[in-house]
Amino acid sequence: MSIGLSYVLVTPYTVAKSRTGGVLSRLLMRTDLELVGAQIFAPDQEFATKYADSLRARAPQNQLVLLADYVQNYLGPSGGRPHRTLLLLFRGENPCEKLLTACGHLYTQHVEVDALAGETIRDTYSDLIFSADNPNDVRYFEPAVLTPRSQDEANRDLSMFADFLEGIENLVRNVVHPDPSKIEKTLVIIKPDNWKHNSSRPGAIIDMFSRTGLRIIGIKVHRFTLRQALDFYGPVEPILKEKLSASFGERALELLEKEFKFKISKESAEVLGTCFGTECAKDQFHQIVEFMSGKRPGDSSPEDLDYKGNIKCMIIIYEGENAVNKIRDVLGSTDPMKAAEGTVRKEFGSNVMVNTAHASDSVESYERESKIVRIDHNSLSTIIREHIS
Repeated sequence: MSIGLSYVLVTPYTVAKSRTGGVLSRLLMRTDLELVGAQIFAPDQEFATKYADSLRARAPQNQLVLLADYVQNYLGPSGGRPHRTLLLLFRGENPCEKLLTACGHLYTQHVEVDALAGETIRDTYSDLIFSADNPNDVRYFEPAVLTPRSQDEANRDLSMFADFLEGIENLVRNVVHPDPSKIEKTLVIIKPDNWKHNSSRPGAIIDMFSRTGLRIIGIKVHRFTLRQALDFYGPVEPILKEKLSASFGERALELLEKEFKFKISKESAEVLGTCFGTECAKDQFHQIVEFMSGKRPGDSSPEDLDYKGNIKCMIIIYEGENAVNKIRDVLGSTDPMKAAEGTVRKEFGSNVMVNTAHASDSVESYERESKIVRIDHNSLSTIIREHIS
């Protein structure tokens, strides 16, 4: 069976209502597909019309007419303001069939509320309300997500997406804030331990961050190069040496005295702390870099510095008042064992290194980190063209 690429488009209403995490959880839990790309973007009316026309041309079926009208009227700007939507790319065997099953079909006939089970994404998040007087008259329609039914449809749509996304900014700036000086951006990384297998964890983490009331204005799937990981976590290395060298030295002292059964001098103990303890702290830093990039410093050739491996994470940019502190409050302490109840790290973290997520600790850190991971760049168009060329 050949490997294909398909998509799920999360509608502006679903994004605005902070249902993104729930949608992602369903898609990851209920398929064996790999999430290979994600991007928040703001369609213009020309794109919305082109997409709607493509839906209308496929078949004169009621649900496609409903979807086409929705895309025409609600995907593009309203009142002069563009709206955020989220494109998720999935790769694997029979991606269209699997995503359609997870998203669910649209019922174009009247269905009693108690007949719905909430099994699919649309069962849970979409709305299709008919007139009480005329069961054929749709009064309100919100599909929550859009996904193609066949690989041919997926390829046509994805080509259209690639054309539109080519070269556009990766951060959506569609809101004018009353006092911009109060607005901050912060960067969150959903770390590699959440992507070892398909699970609800990434979506659940996004759901937990949604209680901050902050807006997601950028998102992408990212694979750190060794160079990026070294630059990103560079400020951590001296902190590790300062905090851990002494404790590693003390532990080594205890083990040596126990093994050789004599008291080591104060001078030798100090050497253990400055030499052996520092080496251990450096090793901890190397473990962090390897965890994030898949490459260990010192074990790689210079050619490996810019190689992107298979270690995947997701980067999300949040925006709003006091964004840095709001996100870090929900994230919790670096050590999951010391994190407060109800925080992301308490819920999902394992230890100081495998602590499930990262968040910028200041506006200055956001500026530095966002440059390293090139948050202004998203490779979604490239991924699409590589698969459908």
